[in-house]
Amino acid sequence: MSGETWWQKAIHADRRPFLLARGAVRRALSAWFEAEGFLEVECAALQVSPGNETHLHAFATEFRTDDGAVSPLYLHTSPEFAAKKLLAAGETRIVDFARVFRNREAGPLHSPEFTMVEWYRTGADLGRIMADSVALCREAMKASGRAEFSWKGMTCDPMAEAEHLTLFEAFERYAGIDLEALLDDRAGFLAAARNAGIGVVDDASWSDIFSAVLVSKIEPRLGEGRLTLLQRYPVCEAALARACPDDKRFAERFELYACGVELANGFHELTDPVEQRARFEADMALKQDLYGETYPIDEDFLAALAQMPDASGVALGFDRLVVLAAGARSIRDVIWTPVNT
Repeated sequence: MSGETWWQKAIHADRRPFLLARGAVRRALSAWFEAEGFLEVECAALQVSPGNETHLHAFATEFRTDDGAVSPLYLHTSPEFAAKKLLAAGETRIVDFARVFRNREAGPLHSPEFTMVEWYRTGADLGRIMADSVALCREAMKASGRAEFSWKGMTCDPMAEAEHLTLFEAFERYAGIDLEALLDDRAGFLAAARNAGIGVVDDASWSDIFSAVLVSKIEPRLGEGRLTLLQRYPVCEAALARACPDDKRFAERFELYACGVELANGFHELTDPVEQRARFEADMALKQDLYGETYPIDEDFLAALAQMPDASGVALGFDRLVVLAAGARSIRDVIWTPVNT
């Protein structure tokens, strides 16, 4: 429960089995990455930019020198910018069990501070990192000692063959919406969403409508019985992924689901700094319109991107994975010292 006194002995004793499961899953994942030849790195949490995605919100701070000069800094929402600089520096397989920070996020599966497992393979395609993601879920399941993932009455067997589903297929199957016909039709998309019973405000952007349909109609149905890999996102919904070679309207991005819960988000990484800057600027313009704030663009990151090799990477919510693997009741059960919100 939000605001509970987690350090009381009875409360801690109640949570302790889930915390022990966290340790078992952590060791299993570390062993898997080591066997795969990954180098475990530790990216700095303080960055000049926390990330430039429209709907991610950061914690701001500042660095003060002895002479009083002030430089704004942010706690990162992901280790992505720093990790890609390491790829530009010559690393080829890296993983970070990173503590990351996101403002405006709290709930049964959200915490303002949490652990993200983020890994990159140079020379790898999307299929390779999707296979990684499934393998890690299986390792977590074995480490937990349980037979299946569970959450809110849903179950998922990660040992079963994973389902591959495109956004087109998911929107048609679960919302009755022809997404392809509406890629450039905000008004038509709005009408289709409302016809599907989704409440959307009149001035909602195309991305807002997309998110509303995804969250209300599609995500709750994914990963039931087996893992679901959702892929081929509209390029406007994949700020750091390269476009699909066969159709530039879509990006080489996937998300992994179990029990209706998003566990991982992966990209075949964009390495064009000009295109990346344009996407960042567009996202920050929208962020200004929606939230009245923007974050700076990390020019050092764009410079590194020009030297970064072809690579694919994934961000996986470690705490969520443990929740499902251990059968926990909320993310607070699996965080040793949860933040009271």
